[in-house]
Amino acid sequence: MWTFDIPSYGVLELAHVVTDFNGTLACDGALLPGVGERVAQLARQVEVHVVTGDLHGTARDQLRDLPCRVHLLTPFDQARQKCDYLLDLGAARAVAIGNGRNDRLMLAAAALGIAVLEAETAAAPALLSATLVARDIHTALDLLLFPQRLVASLRG
Repeated sequence: MWTFDIPSYGVLELAHVVTDFNGTLACDGALLPGVGERVAQLARQVEVHVVTGDLHGTARDQLRDLPCRVHLLTPFDQARQKCDYLLDLGAARAVAIGNGRNDRLMLAAAALGIAVLEAETAAAPALLSATLVARDIHTALDLLLFPQRLVASLRG
């Protein structure tokens, strides 16, 4: 678990990273370069969960060697399914990362919601629901791996 004491913002105690797959960790179903290494680093301190509708059917294969839990969603109401998964873990101790409209509820519910902009773009409702917006997944994951960056973004 990570504890971040952020001046004029508060204390974040984080035990889980919950992330989307397609458009967030992957593009067109393929894990983006450098993401696997960062996920492995994160997993040394927190549990990493990938919650996905798996549009391309590649998530399990692409993530098979990484220390993360993969949860596949049914096609109906994926936004609610993602949020419920996060709530079951304990949203107050979770970071959510995503880019799609179906990520908006989990981004809003998490202690820290990070929307990312990748080649598959980001939906406006996801951006509006997030605490932070990162230019890409590497920047988002590095906020957690290099906590002073997170503090610099959130301090008051």
